[in-house]
Amino acid sequence: MQNYSVSHRAAAILCLLAAPALSLAVETHVWEQADQADFERGASKHLALRSDGHVTLGPEFKELDSTSVPYLWAIAQDSKGTLFYAGGAPTGATAKVFTLTPNGKPRVFAELAGLEVHALAVDAQDRLYAAVLPDAKIYRIGKDGKPQLFFDPKCKYVWAMAFDRSGNLFVATGDTGLIYKVAPDGSGSRFFETNETHARSMIIDNAGNLIVGTEPGGLILRVTPEGKGFVLYQADKREITALGEHDGMIYAAAIGTKPVSASVSGPAPVLSSTKPPAVKPAGTARTGSPPPGLPPAIGSLKATISGGSDVYRIQKDGFAERIWNSSTDLVYAIAFDQSGKPLLGTGNKGIIFRIDSDQLFTELLNTPPTQVTAFLQGRKGVVYAATGNVGNLYSIGPGFQRTGTLESEVLDADGFTYWGKAHIRSTLRGGGIALETRSGNLNNPENDWSPWTNVALTPTGGAIESPPARFLQYRLSVSRSDAGDSPELSAIDIAYLSKNVAPKVLQIDLAPFNYRQAPSTSMLERTVTQSGSPATLTLPAVGQKKTITPPLLETAGAATLQYSKGFVTARWSASDANGDPLIYTLEIKGDHDSQWQILKNKLEDRFYAFDSAALPDGRYTIRVTASDAPGNVPADALTGSLESDPFTIDNTPPEITNLTAAPGAKQLEVSFTAHDALSWIDKAEYSVNGADWVLVQPVGRVTDSQSLNYKFSVPTGRTVAIRVFDENDNVVVKQVRSR
Repeated sequence: MQNYSVSHRAAAILCLLAAPALSLAVETHVWEQADQADFERGASKHLALRSDGHVTLGPEFKELDSTSVPYLWAIAQDSKGTLFYAGGAPTGATAKVFTLTPNGKPRVFAELAGLEVHALAVDAQDRLYAAVLPDAKIYRIGKDGKPQLFFDPKCKYVWAMAFDRSGNLFVATGDTGLIYKVAPDGSGSRFFETNETHARSMIIDNAGNLIVGTEPGGLILRVTPEGKGFVLYQADKREITALGEHDGMIYAAAIGTKPVSASVSGPAPVLSSTKPPAVKPAGTARTGSPPPGLPPAIGSLKATISGGSDVYRIQKDGFAERIWNSSTDLVYAIAFDQSGKPLLGTGNKGIIFRIDSDQLFTELLNTPPTQVTAFLQGRKGVVYAATGNVGNLYSIGPGFQRTGTLESEVLDADGFTYWGKAHIRSTLRGGGIALETRSGNLNNPENDWSPWTNVALTPTGGAIESPPARFLQYRLSVSRSDAGDSPELSAIDIAYLSKNVAPKVLQIDLAPFNYRQAPSTSMLERTVTQSGSPATLTLPAVGQKKTITPPLLETAGAATLQYSKGFVTARWSASDANGDPLIYTLEIKGDHDSQWQILKNKLEDRFYAFDSAALPDGRYTIRVTASDAPGNVPADALTGSLESDPFTIDNTPPEITNLTAAPGAKQLEVSFTAHDALSWIDKAEYSVNGADWVLVQPVGRVTDSQSLNYKFSVPTGRTVAIRVFDENDNVVVKQVRSR
């Protein structure tokens, strides 16, 4: 396995910048994976992902027991290293306590009357205490696994238990929010009233004070050994689910939205540099109905709990600040790793986070179950985790996993693509990083892709040997050294070049004859020509239905054209799969011509207007050729062409023949024939003695051909002028006098 720790991406980018300053669309692109979101879109195994995108091996993570209960809620350990863990189900008849001795196998240690065990504690004589709920009772369990009632707090719930140095057991309860103090002989009394519904979480700090979290007020209380209480902080959220202490500082997790009016002290200051974790969809809620009255987080672990989580740090002087938050992950447990960094057990995705600093956090583990419900600080740097949905027991650390992998998301290069070199940025610190790639032309990498192929990484990058295709995926393999150190990867860059594809001319439209694109909007006057044609007209985008609309009422992609006798305007649409800039060549050919003649070369606009008077009348075809030369080196430039439908150039006026004016009894009977060689007759008019022009209909009433007969009557003794237009606004005029 070859490993390199220098930064190659900067060198690659400098090489690209040193290239000529051309706007090339078919150019080398770099697929950069360097952010947390980039790597999260892939599928990782045994890897930890920091919020700044750094990837390392995850901690050792071992399943110690997969129990028969859906939820585990509590873990405890005696002086010999024997583990006890317990839970239950909200619909069960008995609650189970399990045990696991060092080098032993897990087994059921005791069964208690009740639905669930939410708190365990071990005294100085290694005796185990378990609290069941609802109708809470605390049992002392002998070494033979037989429970004996130790204390009845006469409440519904016991959420936490802790022994002080004198052997007194403190009990945090729910539905009354009381803290009980129970002597070693089982005699107990009320020690402190929280004035809350639930004393939801509790620890004893190094000074012997109780630290208590409540629900629904979201209070974090310090209670002295004398029973004097002080609110350290009131969170914006309703429930303090977990507490921890390290180096004299208190850490507290809060979940659940509560009305703003319920806040006393207001929100804790938020560190401006703190990055929230990436938003993840809520997980699946547990099935079954919880016992009535349970707090929302523990009672049902519903994914619909609103507000997400906040984690606070309360310093030795009492100053509180929020150091982590998530809009979706719900924190149920807090512990600390070997270096004292806080670990957060969450639902409803089963993720364990580590807070690395006020700016950074790491997604340390993604457990198979959907909730991490409890932690226990074990020996020699090991942390134990209990889970819910399903109820398993795990050990975390203290070392790294031996290997880990990351399969990336699939890169869609949008077309046939050549792969270049891959570059990684990493700090090895022992161990190694290997890279493989595979490619294919289906978006599902499991279907008929190339096999995984190793990338031989060197200080200048490693060439990707996967065949050219549209899609690419990489796989990173990370391994630790024999000394147990993990490499740290911060980025991977993959260079690629799409194959140049010829542009396409999609459609050609010929605007109505005698119109050209207006040179400026100041000329868009609403006037008409003598033929009745509008002075300007607006055409829709190429390919849409042609409609004549009033001037200045343009839509997206429309073009405004101005009346200009004899002009032909061609418009077209074109595309290039690579996004290259295009230039166009416009050619024309008559029906009887053998060669195309260039009208315009190196045209950047997608329209062209020309004066047809320079060409003989007849039938013509236009060819538009698109070239992607501006975006490619000459050897790679490609073209695509399209020919228009045939169209007519007709600048010759129609003819008026057989014109006669025969006097009748009272009227002058005028008749004539209008004929045009190429175009339909559009209309005919007459004027008597220079008066206004009057429209006349053909004999058949319908104007529908190149030759039409006309007949009309006017008073005798007059001079009659005849005017005929063809459809291209060519006009002829003749006069006749009555005799």
